[in-house]
Amino acid sequence: MARLVSREVRLVSRPTGLPSPENFSLEQVEVPPPQDGQVLVRNLFMSVDPYMRGRMNARTSYVPPFEIGKPLEGAAVGEVLESHAPKLKAFDIVTSNFGWREYFIAPPNVLHAVSPDVQPLSVYLGALGMTGMTAWVGLKLVNVKAGEVVFVSGAAGAVGSVAGQLAKLRGCRVIGAAGSPEKVSFLLDELGFDAAFNYNDGHVREKLRLAAPDGIDVYFDNVGGELLEAALGALRIHGRVVACGSISSYNDEKPRPGPTNLRNIIAKRLTIKGMIVSDWLAERPAFEKEVGEYLRAGKLKHQETVVHGIEHAVDAFIGLFTGKNTGKMIVAL
Repeated sequence: MARLVSREVRLVSRPTGLPSPENFSLEQVEVPPPQDGQVLVRNLFMSVDPYMRGRMNARTSYVPPFEIGKPLEGAAVGEVLESHAPKLKAFDIVTSNFGWREYFIAPPNVLHAVSPDVQPLSVYLGALGMTGMTAWVGLKLVNVKAGEVVFVSGAAGAVGSVAGQLAKLRGCRVIGAAGSPEKVSFLLDELGFDAAFNYNDGHVREKLRLAAPDGIDVYFDNVGGELLEAALGALRIHGRVVACGSISSYNDEKPRPGPTNLRNIIAKRLTIKGMIVSDWLAERPAFEKEVGEYLRAGKLKHQETVVHGIEHAVDAFIGLFTGKNTGKMIVAL
């Protein structure tokens, strides 16, 4: 077999504040032939996600930090080129956590075979991937019911756009907050949200009050900060919060003060539930069945922002924190 060279993105220094291209390097490595029990995979698409910013810090949270000088990791979908394992064959499509590289060798037990009939295959990184499952799990976690008012922050992003649509499919009234007028129009005109506003315009509490004058029942939090504070004010008695993410503070160099109205948790008897989607992997078949049916029926839209080439993966990642994406940010390799 001819010598196979793969490019991979490595972390060379830990970012302070917003990451910069200088924190990363693009390297070439030779990929050895697969041995018995291994397969060779060519990545077709890779995911960049906000949670990866936390792994660039030295401290461990719910996942270990990325190692300096080592390739980054993340979700990817690829094609098996060569197999020396009975469970997979050439041309099979698999998802993995071996993103940020063009080719890799792995055993089948760390890969997840998916149907090639679902197009585009990148949907396995979005609505049918971990971001879509995060939205699905979050709504399940707080038992969202028909007739409830659900407020979603970061609603035009990968998780928020699916969470809002799934809440609509469950018979809820859905309000979204996004970071630009174009994204607000996307939520209203494309995804069918009942109301939406631009949180960068200021007066977030007032905008939420106008959108939900009688309050909200559920807040799906992807942003934290001012939006969490506004939601705590708008939640009705026995309201629930899905604590999914807090992208507004991921690049903070110092901890910011928390919401000033945390007393509402007591006064309103609120429930706040944090979630990590990896705790729910046993539910993956049920998620793929339900959401897959919605996608095939055209009831759920999968929106992507696609960047081409691994050499642009770092720019795509940084763009998550400056509002460059609508829907799922994907890097096509």
